Amino acid sequence: YERTCRYFARKTNSVVVSVGYRLAPEYPYPAQFEDCLTATVHFMRTAQDYGVDPSRIIVCGDSSGGTLTAAVAQALVTRRDLPKLRAQILIYPYLQCVDFNLPSYQQNKGVPILLKERTIVLGLKYLNKDLSIVEAILNGSHIPEDLQLKYQKWVSPDYIPHEFKTRGYKPSTTQPLFSKEVYTLVKPMFDSLFSPLLAEDSVIAQLPETFILTCEFDVLRDDGLLYKKRLEDHGIKVTWCHLQEGFHGTV
Repeated sequence: YERTCRYFARKTNSVVVSVGYRLAPEYPYPAQFEDCLTATVHFMRTAQDYGVDPSRIIVCGDSSGGTLTAAVAQALVTRRDLPKLRAQILIYPYLQCVDFNLPSYQQNKGVPILLKERTIVLGLKYLNKDLSIVEAILNGSHIPEDLQLKYQKWVSPDYIPHEFKTRGYKPSTTQPLFSKEVYTLVKPMFDSLFSPLLAEDSVIAQLPETFILTCEFDVLRDDGLLYKKRLEDHGIKVTWCHLQEGFHGTV
């Protein structure tokens, strides 16, 4: 990432701070979030030492870094002791664990590098959980009906614009069989640190201006589209860039 960071610094004439957060599974979740938050808070408090205007700080990340960026931005909305973030940049972020059958998951399940199954495997490794439950999660057995109903207003194929459904998407007709055992194992997945799309409205409404990049050939495309909708529904200004030929890892 050094070249990417240098490129950002050069092209935007900005100070770029890259957080070398600890990695799972050696350092289990949520050490990664804690590292990113600690680094961000420290930088916000000392921005002037780096010649940075504290009112112009932007957080940015791609893929799981996009997840961490979204989670950090959410954690900062209640902080009165710090300057407000100027913006957040989310580059093909992972944002939800509710529905692995959204149009983008169906259409791009076999597109390298982030295959549908690999997404779940990486998530389970991140949480240090047994990989034998991948199939159950793929089938949607990990989510109880009450949560399904709660999250439906934020995570649903109904909110994905029609033009993204024309390429090989079949709406699901069967109700998955809920497994309490699987749910108990993966409960942390429903935490907004892991799935920022599941944060409450009161948090979403206070987020800063946002840039979201999505790629057509990416299982995570619809996570970005759904977050865009949620932010816009709360009056947050969103700049959206969609790469028609793009795939996960394009950057």
